[in-house]
Amino acid sequence: MYDTVKGSDWLGDQDAIEYLCRNAAEAVYELDHFGVPFSRTEEGKIYQRPFGGMTTNFGEGIAQRTCAAADRTGHAILHTLYGQSLRHDTEFFIEYFALDLIMDEDRCVGVIALEMSTGTLHRFQAKQVILATGGYGRAYFSATSAHTCTGDGSAMVIRAGLPLQDMEFVQFHPTCLYHPQDRTFLITEALRGEGAQLKLPDGTRFMPNHDERAELASRDIVSQSIDSELKKSGESHVYLDCTHLDMDAFINHFPNIYKKCLEHHIDIKADWIPVVPASHYLCGGIEVNKKGMTTINSLFACGECSRTGLHGANRLASNSLLEALVYAHNIYKYHFEFQMNS
Repeated sequence: MYDTVKGSDWLGDQDAIEYLCRNAAEAVYELDHFGVPFSRTEEGKIYQRPFGGMTTNFGEGIAQRTCAAADRTGHAILHTLYGQSLRHDTEFFIEYFALDLIMDEDRCVGVIALEMSTGTLHRFQAKQVILATGGYGRAYFSATSAHTCTGDGSAMVIRAGLPLQDMEFVQFHPTCLYHPQDRTFLITEALRGEGAQLKLPDGTRFMPNHDERAELASRDIVSQSIDSELKKSGESHVYLDCTHLDMDAFINHFPNIYKKCLEHHIDIKADWIPVVPASHYLCGGIEVNKKGMTTINSLFACGECSRTGLHGANRLASNSLLEALVYAHNIYKYHFEFQMNS
């Protein structure tokens, strides 16, 4: 909780932060029981790794707190939950682009969506609507967001008369692969947690000059430090040096990154990885309470498009998936209670 408060630049809602931290373990156990293939320690426990800003004893040491499935945790969760949804009578509408909310006075009763393959409009009526539309990362030239993160979910809400909050708080990830053919590939923070070092082209390690936590400072500090160094040197990017790490362990823990670098003729056994900060996460969004409810009846929001107050001005690493899980679970519980009582 302390790390999240500090990582938010002291602007996070401490009630929301405490709530998330109290419910974190239950959310991870639920994923484990759903079948998410978490990496394991030799003792069989879920593997946890250190990320930037994660400490013990209020900043005195480094904490290994992030549960991981190799270097594809989000991907593993996505596919596991998709598999779980197939167990139920769930219908998917693929390549439909939501355009606007359907309102009945102060109540949301559905959405208008565009079927992208045919160009036809469809009306989806619903008793409850959950927005999980992501942020607006694609407004930036360099971004790790999906190409669908264009802020349209936020725009739908504005047109319905609901204000947004903290939209200026955009987190930049320090290490996006700098390559003309792959501007969106994220070089996970976990590499720095394992000991990778940020260096200038001449081999100078610069992060210790900016923060005592060096490469494991929070993302905003590392991104600002890289930006400062690039402005001073005039270079287009810096490098992440992994060559001194245990390569067998690296390939085991980060197979996707190892493969992607090889595709671009970067052999991490001998080569440094060119990286640059990129837009990564919107910390603000649609204001919701602990049940994921907006101020519009029957309209919920969770994930990056929502603003729970958890992140303040900067999100602590790995709290995005956790927030989405905890609040989605709450929406489900509230929705179930609502249906039972209505």
